Amino acid sequence: MPVHDWTRVKAGIFHHFHHDWITEIARVLNRGLLPPENYALAPQQAAGFGPDVLTLEQTGDQDSLDSPDRGKAGSVSLASPKLKPIAETDMGFYRRKQSTIAIRHISGDTIVAMIEVVSPGNNAGAKALRAFVEKAAELLDHRIHLLIIDLHPRGRRDPQGIHSAIWGEITGEDYLAPRDQPLTLAAYESGLTVRAFVVHVAVGDALAEMPLFLAPEKSIDVPLEVTYQAAFADVPRKWQRVLETK
Repeated sequence: MPVHDWTRVKAGIFHHFHHDWITEIARVLNRGLLPPENYALAPQQAAGFGPDVLTLEQTGDQDSLDSPDRGKAGSVSLASPKLKPIAETDMGFYRRKQSTIAIRHISGDTIVAMIEVVSPGNNAGAKALRAFVEKAAELLDHRIHLLIIDLHPRGRRDPQGIHSAIWGEITGEDYLAPRDQPLTLAAYESGLTVRAFVVHVAVGDALAEMPLFLAPEKSIDVPLEVTYQAAFADVPRKWQRVLETK
């Protein structure tokens, strides 16, 4: 199923869809895609992000990701991503100038990653966009890995897209996005440096699987296309017709 042009419908319709999409991703992750020591919770709230951010949390020791049993029958194999990074900070993340405090969920389990489907509200004004970008940088600063999905075209506040805004915040470097692919899928691995894995798509394209990092150099592939289709199936038929009309 190709990506739809969500500018055709009101923001509330997309919100309905993206809430379901986050839930579908959580279901897929919790049904065996994640290692047993990790779990996904949706929806959550992270200041600057929307109310439907998906958090990946860890119940065991991080060293269990390196267990010799990893990869045996019935277990989950973590690997380096299939995608190649498009950029990497060339030194230890410069924002890390002070000791940081681990971000924890109310349950007491440690957050290791977040997935955010960008909503129109995240770019509704300069303040909202700034809060989103600063929150992304703060999470990476705390070594929380991110997967950010933006199915909205670039606007005057983010003329090069959401990845350009985030990358500029954490590195001070410019990033130029392709003009003919205005939608963005961006995965961030945060270790001693930050690596960015970015795929640009256009309306009508299928969604690529994207890496979700659970530890440096250890990721799983998130099936964005399959979960997108499942969530779109629950969009009211009236709005499906609007989105599918050529």
